[in-house]
Amino acid sequence: MAHGGDLEAARALFPGAPEPWIDLSTGINPVPYPWPAPDASLWQRLPSAADERALRAAAAAAYGVADPACVVPAPGTQILIETLPRLLAPTSVAVVGPTYAEHAAAWIRGGHAVRAVAGLAEAAGAMVAVVVNPNNPDGSVHATGDLLALARDLAGRGGFLVVDEAFCDLEPAESLGAHLVPGLVVLRSFGKTYGLAGLRLGFALALPEAARAIAAALGPWAVSGPALAIGRAALADRDWLSRTAAERAADAGRLDRMLGRAGCTLVGGTSLFRLARCPDAPALFRRLGEAGIFVRRFAERPDLLRFGLPAGKDQWCRLSRILKPAASAPLGQGEDEGCA
Repeated sequence: MAHGGDLEAARALFPGAPEPWIDLSTGINPVPYPWPAPDASLWQRLPSAADERALRAAAAAAYGVADPACVVPAPGTQILIETLPRLLAPTSVAVVGPTYAEHAAAWIRGGHAVRAVAGLAEAAGAMVAVVVNPNNPDGSVHATGDLLALARDLAGRGGFLVVDEAFCDLEPAESLGAHLVPGLVVLRSFGKTYGLAGLRLGFALALPEAARAIAAALGPWAVSGPALAIGRAALADRDWLSRTAAERAADAGRLDRMLGRAGCTLVGGTSLFRLARCPDAPALFRRLGEAGIFVRRFAERPDLLRFGLPAGKDQWCRLSRILKPAASAPLGQGEDEGCA
């Protein structure tokens, strides 16, 4: 299964590309949180229960969850995606897509009967439904009321709804963290928003009984001491999050203008990535790769490319030079703002 961020694969595809590579193949914030250096003792001892409680309290406050007992810290959301299918006997699962492919793959590995559906209405007949909100890769959003109605319907039949909110932090979309009901599990990513994907931190939000079952499946000391400390500090820094939301939204608008000048049509996205339909997208993918810029392509939709956000003027200008219209233009036309 192809994922973003695989620069070794990019180098193999384009061995003559200049270094350093610009990796726009992920939806990770390119401007990371200025994390505090953890105390040296955190590397030398097992994480304490008090450290975990402090992180759960910070996450509950950040995600609008009334009770920290509803928060399960994990070493990234991917392990939660792998864990949830093991909590149920094989059953029917509907994944609303197209979306992040690891959801369907994890349920299939768990022995469940998985089908892809186009919307919430088609998911209602399954015992488990999976929705990514905002969706990856197109950024589409489902209404809170519709998701809660589906969760209640599934819970009434002994099933549940998984809502992956990996890209919710910087968007105006409403999180379900403040609306936990029976039959609902919400997944939250830390690394994407805070630009610290290597820290491996994520959360499941669910009512206490379900939260205890997920935590038991993860086992003790699931999250490292340094991750507990950095996560707690970052989640409590609401001023940083507010500034970042505004800055990344402005960056997304800048990227939209660049893509438009290149003849691409915006399909959707979030503040951390944009999905575009581009004329001869495979050729554009090659041009970008040969210039040391890695974007996300889709084997099943060769007309689409997904672009993450560049970091800093040099990266923005390198991307602008590749995306500007191929036809000759007077100096400055077709260039991005600030790139002459």
